Amino acid sequence: MMTTKTAEGPKRWTPDRLGDLTGRTILITGANSGIGWEAARILAERGAHVVLAARSEAKAADAVTRLRAERSDLELSTQILDLADLASVRTAATAIRERHSRLDALVNNAGVMALPYRTTADGFEMQIGTNHLGHFALTAELLPLVEAANGRVVTVSSMAARRGAIDFDDLMGERSYRKWDTYSQTKLANLLFTLELERRLRAADATAIAVACHPGWAATNLQGVGARMEGSRLKEVGMKVANRLLSQTAERGAWPTVLATAGDGLAGGSYYGPEGIAESRGPVGTARFPKRSLDEDVARRLWEVSEELTDAEWRFGERGD
Repeated sequence: MMTTKTAEGPKRWTPDRLGDLTGRTILITGANSGIGWEAARILAERGAHVVLAARSEAKAADAVTRLRAERSDLELSTQILDLADLASVRTAATAIRERHSRLDALVNNAGVMALPYRTTADGFEMQIGTNHLGHFALTAELLPLVEAANGRVVTVSSMAARRGAIDFDDLMGERSYRKWDTYSQTKLANLLFTLELERRLRAADATAIAVACHPGWAATNLQGVGARMEGSRLKEVGMKVANRLLSQTAERGAWPTVLATAGDGLAGGSYYGPEGIAESRGPVGTARFPKRSLDEDVARRLWEVSEELTDAEWRFGERGD
């Protein structure tokens, strides 16, 4: 079984440790709100060129406007990307390859949580289609650009991964759909993907690495979307109250992402998150991999199923330049 590695001494890490990121290009999915927007802000303020990927040009443009309202000199660009539509994923990847010869980091951040049953443009259950399969296909398309920069694929998981299990017999929840179980499955899939990607990168003597992180419990608009889609005002209010009482800010929730994306001395197969109570908040450091995420047989099978579902073609050892 793969031995996961960690960075040296990330205890009480804060973005103040970041050096000058001028010259680096970082793509963040779901960068228009929440921890994606906060990570984009922190990284851009350190000099990185941040590509903000969002489902619509309006969302992306609004995110840029809000970022430049704080600092007008930030180096930003946008990309329309709908992870719930593989055609959009491929179109976006083509556009990114045309504009960039390298990516220092691809940050798989976007996600949906605990939605009523919905399907993607390709017929996948919405949560696994967005949180896992869309990012799986995007990473396959853009990996040569990451390798060209000796860069990182960073995938954002969740504390919910601890209670996740991959149900290969009903992966799309067609026979039995429980929205929180399905969400947990997708977040476990994020970790299985990261570790399997890292194994395949090492087997190919590739120069990129794969790293994972989670935000703990961060107050974002993600928590209320499912309740609004259900039309449950009570659940939506309950989420807002819980956020107010129990969560940390979206900015603090973004710190593990920033560490995984641009921190010094990280090794492939690392996992970062808050180190406070139940890893829900507090100082940023090494997170614990759930036992199920270390099952290489499950990871290999999930990879193969994901390849079949998305028609993704992986080109390890190729460089975008």
